[in-house]
Amino acid sequence: MNYLFTFLEGLASFISPCILPLVPIYISYFSGVENPSTKKAFFNSLFFVLGFSIIFILMGLFASTLGVFISSNMKYIKIAFGIIMILLGIAYMDIIKLPVFSNLNIKSKINLKELNPIRSFLFGILFSISHTPCVGLFLSSALMLVTKEHDILNGLILMILYSLGLGLPFIISALIVDKLKNTFDFIKKHFKVVKIISGIVLIVMGILMIFVL
Repeated sequence: MNYLFTFLEGLASFISPCILPLVPIYISYFSGVENPSTKKAFFNSLFFVLGFSIIFILMGLFASTLGVFISSNMKYIKIAFGIIMILLGIAYMDIIKLPVFSNLNIKSKINLKELNPIRSFLFGILFSISHTPCVGLFLSSALMLVTKEHDILNGLILMILYSLGLGLPFIISALIVDKLKNTFDFIKKHFKVVKIISGIVLIVMGILMIFVL
């Protein structure tokens, strides 16, 4: 069940209001501005996903190792994590304000108009750093599940699944971007609903963390 939840956390990160609107821009960079190419978009998006996946997996390995040392207090940690997730969910719906929502805009020095697999990989690493405050709500809940594990291998699998949940939509979007234009426009016009749904997901995850997981 943790595997499914972690994968869904990745999907939730993708549809968050501070990532989804930028997807068409990213895809245009991947495909090339002067000579758009679906093949180029696919490979660039693949290496972009690989770049941020490596960072998230390293974070997961650290969290999993930490979980081994705090296993004796796991009951109380689960309760604390669950409460944090519920608070983050409420904040995501703009019911309360938390510093975690302060935007962080880090501009890459990479020339995005000339992306290639290597540059896309570096762009993915920068993406994982600059967007941590944005996806942090979902990433933190995924890391909480990783910390709960007593097996480094399971922690690794969980973060791979999180990265897949976040990364697969990027790759698919790069392949069918023309067919998704209307969908992107529709979602951007309904950010409030997206934020409410995302907040509910976090609250549900927090409740499950306290009483079920």
